Amino acid sequence: QVQLVESGGGLVQPGGSLTLSCTAPGVSSDTCKIEWYRQAAGKQREWVSRFSPDGTTSYLWSVKGRFAISKDKGNDTVYLQMNGLKPEDTAMYSCKTGRYCGPRSNYWGRGTQVTVSS
Repeated sequence: QVQLVESGGGLVQPGGSLTLSCTAPGVSSDTCKIEWYRQAAGKQREWVSRFSPDGTTSYLWSVKGRFAISKDKGNDTVYLQMNGLKPEDTAMYSCKTGRYCGPRSNYWGRGTQVTVSS
């Protein structure tokens, strides 16, 4: 079955870096809007970043300058590069596709856990 697969999470020390991946057929298409969300334990899920079909990117204010969303069309993957990680970045990070992203349009990934701790 076609799936949207997230990977790259793990344990990292404060100030460290981590890159998350969101992979499925069509996710790197120019027509695909893709977003990253995160949800910390016991807290509301929040929007983190978006890569729009026109190529523009946007970010949650608290991660601006530290996170970067990008695409690799060669392997149909969208990345979330995270630098200068803080303990408050600890959360389950999920990828969500928009309407025009191929077989997994309007679809939530299963999530990948990011834990920032010393």
